[in-house]
Amino acid sequence: MNTKRIFFALWPDHRQRDRLRDFISPVTKLVEGRAVERSEWHVTLAYIGDLDVRFIPELMQSAKAIPFEPFRLRLDRLEFWPRPKIAAVVPPRVPPAMEALVDNLSGLVLASGVEPQQRVYRPHITVARNARPFEAMKLAQNAEIEWTRFDLMESITEHGRTFYRPIVNDF
Repeated sequence: MNTKRIFFALWPDHRQRDRLRDFISPVTKLVEGRAVERSEWHVTLAYIGDLDVRFIPELMQSAKAIPFEPFRLRLDRLEFWPRPKIAAVVPPRVPPAMEALVDNLSGLVLASGVEPQQRVYRPHITVARNARPFEAMKLAQNAEIEWTRFDLMESITEHGRTFYRPIVNDF
């Protein structure tokens, strides 16, 4: 069986990556760990996992029917998450339009026969992996990014390194 590890995410365009770079670059200096490359920054919306590639076109078609209301996500805190050992920038709250999108995508994942992860949704951008513990902090600067679309992403691991690639970006 030919599978891909996939998930739905907010995948920044070049303008958004520049804005995030100005925000995240100074933040990574505050933590010990392996900085996540700028090209890999994203906000996961719904994780699917390994899926037979035969089901991807149907999943993409279903995702096109999900209503999307643009929203702004403000990132203003830096947290250490012990279980994955990451440093992440997080918002003070999840915008209602983002909550609705995550709920709709989780429903789509369930309807496609995949059991969604059973945990509270916490949007974030991972800025460092294998991070050392630190106290959460409110950052002096913040980034407020407007999102007008989401993407179906593929997670690829090669030579011990994971990177991400959009499968489609026209939702």
